[in-house]
Amino acid sequence: MKIANAPCSWGVLEFDLAGEAPGYGQVLDEMRAIGYTGTELGDWGFMPTDSACLRDELHARELTLLAAFVAVPLAEPHLHDRGVEAALQYAHLLVEVQGHHSWGPYIVLSDDNGTSELRTRNAGRIRTEHGLTAEEWTFFVHGVQYIADIVREETGLGTVFHPHCAGYIETPAEVDRLMQNTSSELVGLCLDTGHYRFGGGEPLELYTRYAERVWHVHFKDCHPEIAARSRAAEWDYFASVGNGVFCELGQGDVDFPAILAALRTQNYDGWIVVEQDVLPGMGSPRESASRNLAYLQSVLNQD
Repeated sequence: MKIANAPCSWGVLEFDLAGEAPGYGQVLDEMRAIGYTGTELGDWGFMPTDSACLRDELHARELTLLAAFVAVPLAEPHLHDRGVEAALQYAHLLVEVQGHHSWGPYIVLSDDNGTSELRTRNAGRIRTEHGLTAEEWTFFVHGVQYIADIVREETGLGTVFHPHCAGYIETPAEVDRLMQNTSSELVGLCLDTGHYRFGGGEPLELYTRYAERVWHVHFKDCHPEIAARSRAAEWDYFASVGNGVFCELGQGDVDFPAILAALRTQNYDGWIVVEQDVLPGMGSPRESASRNLAYLQSVLNQD
């Protein structure tokens, strides 16, 4: 299987946070030195936005560009057109740099996570009353399909939705509702094992239920003891991340061997993107990324 990483593993996040993350040159150099062969784009402006320059930077390191994460306040219909503009900006760059392939690249669409105080404060312990109203659900579903349709029409790229803690699609019930109310041909699912686990779900069960819609995969682990501490102490999302809820692969309770076996059974031919969300300046990203790849390769070699 083709294995990539993403800038978020080096603390390059879409949020306005304190701390300093490394530049794109260091991140790409370290990815390649460790042995990853692909990357996602990261926040707009982190990597060069000139397609020729970005293509050269990736080619020099023999890295493939897989996807771009786009956060949009989907429950707010007056902001959907702004979301289209952002998604197209990313999509055109992906096409100019990487072209079209059977595996993508993809627009990874998500809610504008971390902007709702209620959802951010209760990440990992969301209750029904924290969710969208019926009217907001209508707006949200329309926004997802509206953006995905225009991206496909104008660039030919597919869109996968990314359930994400501190956003409005986090819990199993919320993911199910979104999947059931969006087109299976238009909107795929990004299986992020860590976010779904912290949100209260079982990633293998989710994959089994929606295997044909899982077009893109993020391998992220979730530490059960830290998740339990987060719920008991009522940490917000950023405190949970800062305390290491998204641990190195194999240190949490996500069953990666079983998920890999299921992916193979379904003949999944896309990429596996290893992610370990950390805050800017947190931990030792290169060492963690190296151990994460070694763990994944050890699982793959068991078969």
